[in-house]
Amino acid sequence: MSSASTRLPEGRYGRSSDERADRTLKIVGAVLAVALLGLVGWFGYHYVAKNEISAEVISFEPGKRSVQVHLEVRKDAGADGYCTVRSQAENGAEVGRADFRFDGDRTRIDKVVTLRTTSPGTTAELLGCHAG
Repeated sequence: MSSASTRLPEGRYGRSSDERADRTLKIVGAVLAVALLGLVGWFGYHYVAKNEISAEVISFEPGKRSVQVHLEVRKDAGADGYCTVRSQAENGAEVGRADFRFDGDRTRIDKVVTLRTTSPGTTAELLGCHAG
């Protein structure tokens, strides 16, 4: 008894539909990967190169009704903007938040600001700086 083969001879009838689908999926995947990398690169460039103001908290001194915050701000000459600082109580509740403006031609500003609080604050956190 002989058994009949259900497979087509290789190379005789061109590519199978599975091979065409695999090739299409590879092309679509590559295009989507390149688009994703481009998008991540654009956001990264926009965040690093276009951010005109950056700052950090050097130190802070908590008090009963305020927190003294020493900020170091770096910005482009002539750029105006503000930085948002907040303080939290020991239990994590926010007890104070304020925006502090920075302007002028200096590119580096060291400034001690007073953040008023509703109860004793135990932290000073810089939430961010924005131009404008």
